[in-house]
Amino acid sequence: MTKFRKLGRPTGHRMSMLRTMVSQLVKHERIETTVAKAKEIRRLADNMVQLGKEGTLHASRQAAAFVRGDDVIHKLFTELAYRYKFIDRTNELRQAKPATPQQPERPTMDPWTRSRLTRQFAPPKEETIIESNE
Repeated sequence: MTKFRKLGRPTGHRMSMLRTMVSQLVKHERIETTVAKAKEIRRLADNMVQLGKEGTLHASRQAAAFVRGDDVIHKLFTELAYRYKFIDRTNELRQAKPATPQQPERPTMDPWTRSRLTRQFAPPKEETIIESNE
């Protein structure tokens, strides 16, 4: 789990709060909270559902280390894992980012064309004429 929002709390309090809120979200399937907390909880809940979909012993131990309550772990690995088994969660809840504008394709210029263009727009060189008086 990567960097979190601080949420105005010390680390221990913040992690405890997030663990409790994720557990309550899994248990009741709906909670009421602020937008910033909801964004953090969504990340963590998605990870817990992914662990439930894996269904391995290692995944269940990882989930048990984070969420609180045996009933929550059971629900993650039975009901929610079955519900979201064939859904790609990384693309379902996230809104698509707008496409970055692409640069227009320009025809490639060979070096000779480029040098001719620079000569065309470069100021003319002044020619010095040396006259000799003999």
